[in-house]
Amino acid sequence: MRARTHIAGLLGTASCLGLMASMVWAQEQDDGFLGTLELGESKREIQTGTAVPVTNIDQEEINDRQANTVAELIDSVPGVTLVNGSTPQGSGINIRGYGANGTFGTDQKVLILVDGATTGAEELYRIGNQLFTDPQLYKSVSVIRGTVGSFEYGSGVVGGVVQLETKDASDFTGGEPGFRFRQTLEGYSNGSGFASSSILAWQPNRQTEFLFNYTYRDQSDQKDGNGDTIGNSAFTLPSLLAKGKYSFGDNLEHSVTASWNQSTSEERDVPYDSFGTTADAFGNVDRDIETRIAVLRYQYRPAGNDLVDLDVNLSYSEQAIDSSYVPGSSSLEGTPFFPGIRALADATHNYATTKLTIKNSAYFQTGAASHDLRFGVEFIDRERLDAPSAPGGTDRRVALFAVDDIQFGDQLTVTPALRYETQDIKGNGDAAAPFNASYDNDALMGGLSARYEFASGFAVFAGGAYTESLPIIDDLGTPLYMTQPEKSRTWEAGISYDRGDIFAAGDVVRAKVNLYSTDLWDITSYVSGTPSQPLSKVETEGVEIEASYAHATGFYVDFNANIVSATEFSAAGIGSPWRNEPTDSARITLGKRFGKTLDVSWEIFGAKSGLDSSGDPVGGYGVNTLRATYLPQEGALAGFELRAGIENIFDKAYQPNLSTRNSPGRNFKLTLAKTF
Repeated sequence: MRARTHIAGLLGTASCLGLMASMVWAQEQDDGFLGTLELGESKREIQTGTAVPVTNIDQEEINDRQANTVAELIDSVPGVTLVNGSTPQGSGINIRGYGANGTFGTDQKVLILVDGATTGAEELYRIGNQLFTDPQLYKSVSVIRGTVGSFEYGSGVVGGVVQLETKDASDFTGGEPGFRFRQTLEGYSNGSGFASSSILAWQPNRQTEFLFNYTYRDQSDQKDGNGDTIGNSAFTLPSLLAKGKYSFGDNLEHSVTASWNQSTSEERDVPYDSFGTTADAFGNVDRDIETRIAVLRYQYRPAGNDLVDLDVNLSYSEQAIDSSYVPGSSSLEGTPFFPGIRALADATHNYATTKLTIKNSAYFQTGAASHDLRFGVEFIDRERLDAPSAPGGTDRRVALFAVDDIQFGDQLTVTPALRYETQDIKGNGDAAAPFNASYDNDALMGGLSARYEFASGFAVFAGGAYTESLPIIDDLGTPLYMTQPEKSRTWEAGISYDRGDIFAAGDVVRAKVNLYSTDLWDITSYVSGTPSQPLSKVETEGVEIEASYAHATGFYVDFNANIVSATEFSAAGIGSPWRNEPTDSARITLGKRFGKTLDVSWEIFGAKSGLDSSGDPVGGYGVNTLRATYLPQEGALAGFELRAGIENIFDKAYQPNLSTRNSPGRNFKLTLAKTF
């Protein structure tokens, strides 16, 4: 298959990068003693110590990337493809070919968690809205690709899991009593964008902390590399985060955390179709969007007791979308189709998910094996209001899960995982059949992974996982789908390397190569030809590569690549390219740190030709981005943070694979921040 044929070439590329780095710095060593060397640091630490294909983006990288949306923040993760990622209302996240597409903002196979709360709508026709929030609210983002590693978070995960953690007051106070205030101002040229983020952190004592974050982001319509306006790319997004934590007990082993996270947007006279694929057929709407997330969390971590690490998380997540049709804006007014279009545009969508997760982590020994066992129970209640083409109802679930990292000595780790989930799904009792029916389903899912680490720094790993996507409220109109969970099986295998002092004292080389193969069957999310002809199967295989080299003197190279080949099969068994297949892509970042003061990097991203959301071909492209972070350590500017970036330096006009419109052209960004 195509995915396999490129593996050797990409591994060769990564090897060449390491060789180039060694040649450059071997010359520098001839200059003599360099002084006391610190460990080299790249832009992103590759997670070589786990068999799970996971990428973590920390606060430093969040700041440096200057992302307009959370989707833009994670587009540098291999396997992640964005559908119109530069605007929150039309953007979507696709991982390994699953998630957002040009019709819906999600297909339920990518799980989005904010402080443990499940967020995101079901299938809303031509409205993205999978993750409607601002990146300034968060201190870390973690992306798990695939099913392995997903069972303590949810069922039906085929593409992956995106976890976001909001900022805490102690991130700014350092855990000491007092006030801190942080102000961030950001401007960007393309779309005359502006953002302001104000954070007030207060610790009256070491037990109590409070944080308030208000972020306001505004952008006019952007232009692509040809100078053409990108329709429906303007937005205004005010967001706020209020969070408090109280710790108590003899050793502060108890803590209670409460938070409120909210983002809103008012759009006036904008196309109903956020993806911009249907011209003016659906007309324009006035649309109000609001996302609200409330979390109450209790943690108990008794000192000296390895068997108890209790985490109780009660969350409420709500997405409300209220739209009204703008008269005279549809080209189909007066046609037999218009009443249905008008009803679709004059709609109120509301999703509310209440979830209680009770989880304990226990550390114990059994013979030669040490265990890190995480087990728990989840109660999930999801409610959806009736709307045109979006039936209302409730989806109540109970899940039990257990994941055990079993360590044998210093080299072998084996991780079995299980999740059992039951479902009671009901339609609105006032609706007509079949939308008023009820169904019961259940599923047992699980996986097994293993990792073996050699003394040389190499490690090998492999795993397999099976999951089921239980029916969703959106499919109440098709009784067959309501008793047919989608099923998926994934196999993973790979190799990693993590070693220091390879070419010079203090340098670090990290690399991870992950091969995967996923089969999806009993499909209800996608159709072949007509809605009565679902696809019978989707087969996906690919390889994800992450590599980095960092020298103690500040030079670093980060590289990642994604190669994938996927096939969909009709009910008749006829195979064709998977309609949501991502294209092959690679990203390399060359950077240099000058102490703690300056970090300059050049990022190059390239993608092969592929298909857009409609299945039409789009050309390959390469895009360059320059970034610089200046953190003065002394003088009048000490404590200020200045970041500058030039995205799409050469003003390239291109349409990414799976997107419905061109990406923005050249964009100058400038950020000024200071914590007082």
